[in-house]
Amino acid sequence: MADDNAEQGADWWRGCVIYQIYPRSFQDTTGDGSGDLSGITSRLAHVASLGVDAVWLSPFFKSPMADMGYDVSDYQAVDPMFGSLEDFDALVAEAHRLGLKVIIDQVLSHSSDKHEWFVESRSSRDNPKADWYVWADTKPDGNAPNNWLSVFGGPAWDWDATRRQYYMHNFLASQPDLNFHKTEVQDALLDTVRFWLDRGVDGFRLDTVNYYVHDRWLRSNPPLASSVAGTNGETNTYLFQEHLFDKSQPENLGFLRRFRALLDEYDGRASVGEVGDEGRSLQTLAAYTSGGDKLNMCYTFDLLGAQFSSAHVRGCVEAFETAVADGWVCWAFSNHDVVRHVSRWTRPGGDPDAVAKFSIALLACLRGSICLYQGEELGLQEAELTFEDLRDPFGIRFWPTVKGRDGCRTPMVWEAGADNAGFSSAKPWLPVPAIQRARAVDVQNGDENSVLAGYRRMLALRKAYPALVKGAIRFLDTEGDVLAFIRQGEGETLLCVFNFADEPADWPLPPDFGPVVAIAPGGGVVLQEEGLSLPALGWFVGRTG
Repeated sequence: MADDNAEQGADWWRGCVIYQIYPRSFQDTTGDGSGDLSGITSRLAHVASLGVDAVWLSPFFKSPMADMGYDVSDYQAVDPMFGSLEDFDALVAEAHRLGLKVIIDQVLSHSSDKHEWFVESRSSRDNPKADWYVWADTKPDGNAPNNWLSVFGGPAWDWDATRRQYYMHNFLASQPDLNFHKTEVQDALLDTVRFWLDRGVDGFRLDTVNYYVHDRWLRSNPPLASSVAGTNGETNTYLFQEHLFDKSQPENLGFLRRFRALLDEYDGRASVGEVGDEGRSLQTLAAYTSGGDKLNMCYTFDLLGAQFSSAHVRGCVEAFETAVADGWVCWAFSNHDVVRHVSRWTRPGGDPDAVAKFSIALLACLRGSICLYQGEELGLQEAELTFEDLRDPFGIRFWPTVKGRDGCRTPMVWEAGADNAGFSSAKPWLPVPAIQRARAVDVQNGDENSVLAGYRRMLALRKAYPALVKGAIRFLDTEGDVLAFIRQGEGETLLCVFNFADEPADWPLPPDFGPVVAIAPGGGVVLQEEGLSLPALGWFVGRTG
């Protein structure tokens, strides 16, 4: 595998297109209602047909599944519900045969409480792994050592009667945090990374990468000014604090350098980090990707929210370009943790297919690498589920105000007329909504007006014009809800214009522009000598100079 990576270039990740697969919901081959690795292998031809460069697999490691695999009990084993190591090797071989890189999800900040490391750690205060996790004594009154909160609600501390101490968990109580202040812990985790590198993995998506290291003095977090003023409006108390001490600590940079040094022992390996750092994401991203000795790229949650406007997109991209001088970003509109973007961004009475086609045109033109989430190439909308259908602990905890993440995790739809849309012969672990079945792959294949065809065209366009992959970006002045920018590099200059509004807009070409040749007008855009006439959700890509 090392030779293959070397031939394709060590920086294959720069500007690449990644397709995220949620293994439990992609394809079931065993008839148990849950997806598996063999199912992924059988459907990789569809992924390759999109024109993407890599697949990212959400966790498939051995796990009690308290948080759907993000609670790992063995970092070097495949959970039986997904298959075996031999199934994983077959997946990698088929992906590489199709020209796809394989990125896997590494959950290093915490393990399952069923992991043998934690079982030993909690058994006493003087065993060899006693300080492999974050343990602390009580306050004199029996309370937790500080005010840190869990993302999933309530305190970030749980009492253990055997050790008579609290242990820290940023997420579920069954997901204890590892103690990265211990070199032995870092060594053990890096050994698990090497295990997968030796099996031919091309890269890693690092879950909650800024949560690895905690403040060694366990200082309490200050409240946010808005929560003190009573104007916070959040339903999750985690968002009432300024998280200065429970994550994003400076010592994390040392571990990221060690991680990068390990990757650099192999040809053409890459890493992308997930940064969730309220109000400081860009600064954290800059620190984690600068200097060429830490992560190759990171992504933030900036474009994973409800805001859908030219001003918001421009603000996010320009803020990144200003803050991150020599780093690299990975943009995404959807993933396994957020409401699908077609549902977030389609206005009342709007056309979700038009939003889907507009979105992939925009994403394909942005500077950075890009990530697609399974099913978005079909224009899938968020599934409406009942409380009885939920499997997500976050949704169950905060229902009904927050419905959780299951609505974006429902099974992939392959065949409209087949049982469970071709996903499984058994009752799926989550329902297959009728509105999604109607958008199945077999329905859209061959339809040049489909969302699926739009995805293939835009990804082919991105690959055909190097300026879209690695070129610089420069925004142009506009009025209304129009976004316009130049992508320039590799000897070419491209003009990209997008009308976010529900009504038509005219955009005059700058007077110093030379002739513009349309290469990808979308949604009925008209190019005239003096400018563009853009319908609602119309977009245009042209070559200038």
